[in-house]
Amino acid sequence: MNVEEKYPEAEIIRVVQDNINAHTYGSFYERFEPEEVRKLCKKFEFHYTPKKASWLNMAEIEFSALSKQCLDRRIGDIEALRSEIKAWVEDRNAKRVKVKWRFTTRDAREKLRSHYSNVKN
Repeated sequence: MNVEEKYPEAEIIRVVQDNINAHTYGSFYERFEPEEVRKLCKKFEFHYTPKKASWLNMAEIEFSALSKQCLDRRIGDIEALRSEIKAWVEDRNAKRVKVKWRFTTRDAREKLRSHYSNVKN
């Protein structure tokens, strides 16, 4: 992947990811030459989700809602896209929309029963 070709106007590419030990700048060295790694490290900005929380799941839920509620049609240009997204975000924030978890501990224990023989209800 050539970042400069794919995203020529991007000054910074922000990546939200979990804390897996492979998700580091050092992992670039496994795939790219040192000169390319230096360029990538200047271009990418990693943001890690907390180890003990499901923040990435919440971000995915928000992106899904954005896609279904706002981006479900053709939007003709970048300024219109920005305007639509801004209006959607402002409306969602004004309504103080929250993620409502429906998967309970009991659900998890039931679903994972076959994987963990010592889990009790």
